[in-house]
Amino acid sequence: MALVALLLLVLAAPVLGWLCGQRVDDALQESARAQHAARQLTTAVVVRQVPARQVATDPEVSPGRTGRTPVVARWHGADGTAHSATVTTASRDTADGARVRIWTDLAGNPAPRPLDAPTAHTHAALAGCGVALLSVLVIEGGRRLIVWRMVQRRYERLDRAWAGTGPDWGRTGTGS
Repeated sequence: MALVALLLLVLAAPVLGWLCGQRVDDALQESARAQHAARQLTTAVVVRQVPARQVATDPEVSPGRTGRTPVVARWHGADGTAHSATVTTASRDTADGARVRIWTDLAGNPAPRPLDAPTAHTHAALAGCGVALLSVLVIEGGRRLIVWRMVQRRYERLDRAWAGTGPDWGRTGTGS
């Protein structure tokens, strides 16, 4: 049992992790390509900064965690239509009239930054490691369950053997 578990841990767990990582990487790379095709980097002009009280109540804008500053900006879409909205930017210059770069969809609406290839590779590697670790846990859990059941059966056989010897086992003159 230990040899089978060891072989599964050494061979199956890494192979499962690698296969899962490859499949996830392929899917994420395809998603990244689709996102890059559906989004474009656009230059916007800052109209004004967003007041602090508005940022605190707006769940879409979270400046504190990512180092991004919320601003009201205006820009023109690919078709020439004018757009204006509250967006977040990583630019340090957010004064009125400053130019900032934002991501927009093909209709010109603000969109999140698309997934890039290195980030997709990292996520795929983490998924592969997770599957390898999960398979190690399943293999070890299965091994422990089987060994526990084997010990339980051994105890059951031992109890039956003890019960079969009778209550006089070990007494002098009983013939045992």
